[in-house]
Amino acid sequence: MADTGAPPLPPTPAAQSPLFRAEHFVWLTARVLEQRLFSHRFLNGAADPVETALEAYRNEDGGYGHALEPDLRGPVSQPLHTAHALRVLDAIGRCGGQRAERVCRYLTSVSTADGALPAIHPSQRGYPAAPFVPVVDDPPGELLATGPVVGVLHRNEVWHAWLFRATDFCWRAVESLGTSHPYEVEAAVAFLDTAPDRPRAQAAAERLGRLVREQRLAALDPDDLEAYPVAPGYAPAEHHFPHDFARTPHSLARAWFSDGEMARSLDHLAAEQQEDGGWPIRWRTWAAAPALESRALVTIEALSTLRAYGRRIG
Repeated sequence: MADTGAPPLPPTPAAQSPLFRAEHFVWLTARVLEQRLFSHRFLNGAADPVETALEAYRNEDGGYGHALEPDLRGPVSQPLHTAHALRVLDAIGRCGGQRAERVCRYLTSVSTADGALPAIHPSQRGYPAAPFVPVVDDPPGELLATGPVVGVLHRNEVWHAWLFRATDFCWRAVESLGTSHPYEVEAAVAFLDTAPDRPRAQAAAERLGRLVREQRLAALDPDDLEAYPVAPGYAPAEHHFPHDFARTPHSLARAWFSDGEMARSLDHLAAEQQEDGGWPIRWRTWAAAPALESRALVTIEALSTLRAYGRRIG
């Protein structure tokens, strides 16, 4: 039998652990990419199979498509797909060199005049996409798309002409955020956590933390979710919790929450694991395939967050 890099599922009683239950869910439902990424993160699997699976999503223009980000279907490259690819490369320690250069050339080709990335490039028109990501002819650059990409590139010490302009855009966008949606704050944190100017990042993060608490963007008491209104246009259960903003203890957003608030948030995250072993998605669903593919991604992220905070998963 070929060596897949993953051991066979263990017998009980280990079968009751969160990791074992999640592993069953991943082997049953996930795409090859998420199966290999799960194996790499949690089962000592090699990085090469992850990169091989990711390569299937790459296009000639240097970007990524083919529904890598499940809510955007079709073959064309999109900034959100490419951001997803960078996160995978970052997770396996391969976000640099020619790979990063190739990606940055694509990002340059689709960025706006100020160096920012649109959430959806017009090339998506004609292919299925979630109704909450409308396609327009001249989309603006958005922090939501740009912040996480710039954050990953800075963490990997990538330098490219496009990155200088994109970094300037992120600073302007982050420091001008007033009334905001949780996803914008998450994108801001992804940028600030690795921005080279650490004093400036610290100051910006402290301001954002006050905004998050003042506007009740984080549900601090999972047992009283009615006290935390969901933003207009979001799904009824689309709350955001402290762990969504501070995905690791090293994030600048960790300082926004007390130890008790973070503990309750992580307890809630652990309790969300469903009977089939996967975690649920909280945003609006619009088709069966994107929902199922997204659940594997959310499951890997949940396990990663719990492990980052020292919670037992296996």
